Amino acid sequence: MSDELSASDLRTLAEQSNAWPFEQAKAIVARLKKAPKDQVKDEVLFETGYGPSGLPHIGTFGEVARTTMVRYAFRVLTEDKIKTRLLAFSDDMDGLRKVPTNVPNQEMLAQHLGKPLTKVPDPFGKYESFGHHNNAMLRGFLDSFGFEYEFQSSTDWYMSGRFDAALLEVLKHHAKIMEVMLPSLREERAATYSPFLPVSPKSGKVLQVPITKYDIAAGTITYTDEDGSEVETPVTGGRCKLQWKPDWGMRWHALGVDYEMSGKDLIPSVELGGKICRILGSKPPEGFNYELFLDEKGQKISKSKGNGLSVEEWLTYAPPESLALFMFQKPRAAKRLYFDVIPRAVDDYLTFDAKFEEEAPAQRLENPVWHIHNGQPPKLSSDLSYGILLNLASVANAEEKSQLWGYITRYRPEATPQTAPFLDKLVGYAINYYRDFVKPAKKYRAPNEVERKALAELLAYIDGAPADADAETLQTEVYEIGKRHPFPELRAWFKALYEVLLGQDQGPRFGSFIALYGRKETAALIRKALASPTGLAAE
Repeated sequence: MSDELSASDLRTLAEQSNAWPFEQAKAIVARLKKAPKDQVKDEVLFETGYGPSGLPHIGTFGEVARTTMVRYAFRVLTEDKIKTRLLAFSDDMDGLRKVPTNVPNQEMLAQHLGKPLTKVPDPFGKYESFGHHNNAMLRGFLDSFGFEYEFQSSTDWYMSGRFDAALLEVLKHHAKIMEVMLPSLREERAATYSPFLPVSPKSGKVLQVPITKYDIAAGTITYTDEDGSEVETPVTGGRCKLQWKPDWGMRWHALGVDYEMSGKDLIPSVELGGKICRILGSKPPEGFNYELFLDEKGQKISKSKGNGLSVEEWLTYAPPESLALFMFQKPRAAKRLYFDVIPRAVDDYLTFDAKFEEEAPAQRLENPVWHIHNGQPPKLSSDLSYGILLNLASVANAEEKSQLWGYITRYRPEATPQTAPFLDKLVGYAINYYRDFVKPAKKYRAPNEVERKALAELLAYIDGAPADADAETLQTEVYEIGKRHPFPELRAWFKALYEVLLGQDQGPRFGSFIALYGRKETAALIRKALASPTGLAAE
């Protein structure tokens, strides 16, 4: 697990760490220690759930990524002596309740409402069913990030009989489970509620109908089918499934799940599922509730509204490691998940990665990149931030990577797309982000008198600066020039540089920008701005 520390030493440091994955992993270790001797397990089971009525989304990524971090932290705390598994469980036996708006053949899908997702034809015409299609998308999605997991299908578990024993336990404890569920339901819903949803042998639909009789000895229920006929059916063999909250608790019991996290909005459901799990004779899993994401207006992100940011969109503008960092940081705090958070997430990732090599072992375990990369973060050694690449793309009005590499190789002659592949990816991401978000919003202005005098002094300095002046030296002089002029605060000087020269209100460390863009080029930019009475025009 570490090239520098023994497993024992690493475990000792992990036990002292306050990083949230270790805090979660410690709870699992404590759970194992409290287990009765006759219930000691030889493996720990982690689970994430997925509703395949739609395509995988950013919440799916976040849940699997965070659970993977906890899983690795647990392995460190136990010196990898206890086997762990991560199940990605698909609730694909759920009935199709509404037709998604983002798929083809919607009229065809409407004809199959109510049927299990694995019995609904695939609107894309590629797989056995809509459920199979979305499950394939889930597996491909998780595989693309290199997650280590085992896919499990609710349909397979119900139809194969692997849930049968647990379903008979639910039937046996039906009265107690109803005592748990009924107070959580509206009066109208409570009047006809049953944990069991029979699958009609006539229509193939998962029915939400009144159950008129329970026969524990026979293992059956009796219900009124859609045509009014009375039907007695076993609860086993895939002839019934459970309502999703009892299903969750039953699954924890049947599989022996030790850890599962969920969103804050599911806290009441977690509590109900936990009570049902205990009724069935098992201890509910450990876990925690993460906060939900907000859009740019502070509204909760909704799949149906489409007011958030998708994984595909994030990965158009930034590497997956930056998304993993976003998921790692403050999971219990509500965070805006919109395009403007991407540049900061990338540069934070680069900063944490750069710090890692110089940190003491205990500090490394607090560093997010340790958790993102299972204790082995890459050595990126890049001194070019996403922010500065973004501003370089902006001032160069770049459309192709080669335009930025012309500046980069002059600044770092040893760097090429081949020798610095991660930097090359960042260049592409920065160009995409500039094209879609920065360029349309660029707005230049002319400098005022105070700014004009400061810019003239900066121009004179750049023209006469020593040949060996590096980015830090240039930055220091930019800073000193700002102090010599009557700006209300130094921040106003830097804001003027960005608005006058870059057409935006934020920007990079200007000394680094000069070093990368080039002195002659920066000087020409300043001359052009000083010569224009109305400011630089966006190209």
